[in-house]
Amino acid sequence: MMHFLKLLSSLSFFICFVSCMTPNKAYKNHTKDMHSMVVCSHPAAAKAGIDILKAGGNAYDAAIATQFALAIVYPRAGNIGGGGFMVGRDADGKCFALDFREKAPEAASEDMYLDDQGNVIPDKSLVGIFAAGVPGSVDGMWTLFNEKGSLPWNQLIQPAIDLAKNGVVLTEKEAAHMNEYSVIIDSVSGFKTNYGSKKWKKGDLFVQSALAHTLENIRDFGRDGFYKGKTAEDIVRTSGQHQGLITQSDLDNYHSRWRSPIFCEYKGYQLCLMPPPSSGGVLIAQMLRVMEQMKLSEKGFNTAAYIHGLTEIQRRAYADRSEYFGDPDFVVNHVNTLLSQKYIDSKYSDIKVDKATPSSEIKKGDVNRIESFETTHFSIVDKWQNAVAITTTLNGNYGSKLVVEGSGFLLNNEMDDFSVKPGSPNQFGLIGGEANSIRPGKRMLSSMTPTIISKDGKLYAIVGTPGGSTIITVNLQIIADLIDFNMSMEEAVLAPKMHSQWLPDEIYLEKGRFDSAIINQLEAMGHRVKEVKSLGKPDCIKVLPDGSLEGGTDPSKGDGTIEGF
Repeated sequence: MMHFLKLLSSLSFFICFVSCMTPNKAYKNHTKDMHSMVVCSHPAAAKAGIDILKAGGNAYDAAIATQFALAIVYPRAGNIGGGGFMVGRDADGKCFALDFREKAPEAASEDMYLDDQGNVIPDKSLVGIFAAGVPGSVDGMWTLFNEKGSLPWNQLIQPAIDLAKNGVVLTEKEAAHMNEYSVIIDSVSGFKTNYGSKKWKKGDLFVQSALAHTLENIRDFGRDGFYKGKTAEDIVRTSGQHQGLITQSDLDNYHSRWRSPIFCEYKGYQLCLMPPPSSGGVLIAQMLRVMEQMKLSEKGFNTAAYIHGLTEIQRRAYADRSEYFGDPDFVVNHVNTLLSQKYIDSKYSDIKVDKATPSSEIKKGDVNRIESFETTHFSIVDKWQNAVAITTTLNGNYGSKLVVEGSGFLLNNEMDDFSVKPGSPNQFGLIGGEANSIRPGKRMLSSMTPTIISKDGKLYAIVGTPGGSTIITVNLQIIADLIDFNMSMEEAVLAPKMHSQWLPDEIYLEKGRFDSAIINQLEAMGHRVKEVKSLGKPDCIKVLPDGSLEGGTDPSKGDGTIEGF
């Protein structure tokens, strides 16, 4: 009888695995004999990166070219007016992290988004000049170039200039996005921008002459082409016209930072993760430790028991995120404590295998929403197996919706990622505390979590995704799918995703991708289940045993592209 039950359990797992792995859309696997690869959210940006690799550049050169190209072809998230994080790995195995996250202006204050009664002013941290932090992307790429670049700077910037000057052929998705946001972009900016110049459709040519000139300044003068001269004057003038806070002093004093990565061992694999001000590296390392202790993979891929376990782990991790994390230049993040065995045992010991723990019992709070998001991630490997993982963003779609007049680029709305008021949720429903409060010159907390995985001293995978608060949990699942369930990169990227965080007290499942029986079992445990259109848009790479590369992207979620040779 026991043998029969085990057989039945194995059969149920197999049926669940097969049914849950069915992708939304046909997927063409581009991997055969490739040893250099760029995977990103737009075909033109992927081509810019791969052309640099073909010209003899390394992965860091290609990353710079891809980053600047994305600012042209993917303006809702690619940027020179935002910031991001990079995790890199040299061919010899050395890992490092670069923080080019935005900063609060020097005139910023803790209560700048509150009215006289101490209430949050709606949208002030989301739309317009007050939402914008001091941009970090250009300084980040300049810093990367000076440390790791091999080709001339001007060669890395020229592809983006050509795209801006000659125009980008819009995909159907990009045309739709621009039409959706063009009115608010023009309204917030206070002039007729490129975005609102016409009703866009697939195949239209999007020319950005002002942005081309800005990139020419960056090409010719490096960092000073953005943080000084005409571009800086345009930023400061735009800020002043809208009664904003960004000054020339803010631009002069912005500098990206090299940081020590978070290292994590999981079942014989070594993970290199982004440290604070990213919360993701610490949380993924913590959650993987607990998953291994719980032997969670033995519950079976995406079974109700597995999803329940992930949910309980994620809720506890996100409660920590709201309390402890902030810019390490300003606050202590207690990384060693959060990753200590004693702390993990105390934090996760009360997980029940068959019953949901209400978030109110984990930590008090009140929020009832999780909203839309837009960021972008790209992964690159060169022929020497140098590897780059970059996640970069304006925060919301098209950031603050404010275009810098005369320079043609959008500013971010990253100030919303601070705790504008302790206990008040940001646009992703994330609660913040004092550690992430606003201070002049401080970097805001982020969920962006570019990740590189090695095994036995060799590069194994590059993982990353956009998705606001869901970045951490989607990355976690891809890592587990690769290691615990021995999936290909294609399978791990296309596998159905779930998400839960401390608040709202819900499990989010990708709509139509989980069997109703599983949902019923979760609800019987006391979980509230909500189906959403999609979670994450990963752009990842896996190194196969023969050294060739397999890219992973989901065509049903965007214009993700795999380029390689």
